Amino acid sequence: MTESTGLLSPVRAGTPVEAAVSDEAWVQAMLDAESGLARAQARLGTLPPEAAEVITRCARVEAFDVRAIALASRETANPVVALVQALTAEVAGKDPAAAEYVHRGSTSQDVFDTGAMLVARRAVGLIRADLTAIARSLGELAGGHRDTPMAGRTLALHAVPTSFGLKAAGWRRLVLDARDRLDALVLPVALGGAAGTLAGYLQYADVDGYAGDGYAERLTAAYAAETGLAATVLPWHALRTPMADLAAALALTAGALGKFAADVLVLVRTEIGEVAEPAVAGRGSSSAMPHKANPVLSTLIRSAALQAPSYAAALTQCLVAEDERSAGVWHAEWLPLRELLRLVGGAAHTAVELAGGLTVRPERMLENLGLTGNRVATERVAAVLAPHVGKARAKALLTEAGQTAELTGHPLATVLGSHPQVAPHLTEAELARLLDPVAYLGAAGDLVDRDLRD
Repeated sequence: MTESTGLLSPVRAGTPVEAAVSDEAWVQAMLDAESGLARAQARLGTLPPEAAEVITRCARVEAFDVRAIALASRETANPVVALVQALTAEVAGKDPAAAEYVHRGSTSQDVFDTGAMLVARRAVGLIRADLTAIARSLGELAGGHRDTPMAGRTLALHAVPTSFGLKAAGWRRLVLDARDRLDALVLPVALGGAAGTLAGYLQYADVDGYAGDGYAERLTAAYAAETGLAATVLPWHALRTPMADLAAALALTAGALGKFAADVLVLVRTEIGEVAEPAVAGRGSSSAMPHKANPVLSTLIRSAALQAPSYAAALTQCLVAEDERSAGVWHAEWLPLRELLRLVGGAAHTAVELAGGLTVRPERMLENLGLTGNRVATERVAAVLAPHVGKARAKALLTEAGQTAELTGHPLATVLGSHPQVAPHLTEAELARLLDPVAYLGAAGDLVDRDLRD
């Protein structure tokens, strides 16, 4: 099998999330769903405890041929049927009586959806840990460069000055927002039976002499406790909120990391050179140009962020599921979910290294800030002049003076200081002070401080 090589998806190749969502991991999750169900039923006295123990012992992926299960799924449109047959045979080999209790009252979607939530929980746990590490590194960059001036860029051009600390704080804030969305996810067990009524579970409980009330609710709660997932009020075979929520949180996470990567890709450009990715021998080499060291980490992260929304959209559109169980809609979720988990998990793992090893070059930031001279601070002078000449006229004056300074090569403060509408109000020295871009960072430092307190 070559399914998990990651040849066309290097962002996740070899990362922890790749193993967490592999075919083997998915089969193990479905086996965990089966064994958890048996233990839940045993809790309520509708399945012999010794049978639940045998089922749990046998529910190990190493005992099964994953490829054979995959091939058999072509005949049933899902892998659970073949897995249940294989698990039943495995249990029967240990205890024929216990085999009668495998998948008791259940249905394929209960097992698959519960397994999917277990896979998602494990993958999200990896992603969340990486987001925490990324936020920590970005927080250090923000605090360390609280007052490091750089050119703010809007529509690709120099705007007014900002600080690198504020930029890093913005990246951190997005990462924390993403972590919050992941923390808010509700990943539930799936328990509905053949058509969402739990009739099979109830019938077997009746056969086994269960005499208590509220069996359906109690079984759902017990199943949730055994798996560590959440309980739901209603079965969600055709109510796909858990999948849509998961897709949205993962897409936001991908976008947050993508914004970080996109900014780095701008700042590492040869002609900008304000930051650099961690240097690793051999990384980023070009097949044709020996001099290049391409920004590999940012490229991988950005590629994942660009792909993720398509998978999230595919999962969201599966909310439009017909009847009590869908034909093709439910099935369409599986691959997009895995790819989304892979992409986001790979991006997060990659971003840990990028954030932790990013080289910042304040001297280059200052040099680039000087490319537009003092014109990046003209907003400040316009505000000071406005009470004297009017807001519109002040803006026009600064525009004209900036063009003159660029054409003549004279300092902007000199051009402005000689203007008859400016000279009565501001000296050349005052203008030079107002036009100093390093002194025009606004509330950048305070904003960084405020963000880091959270």
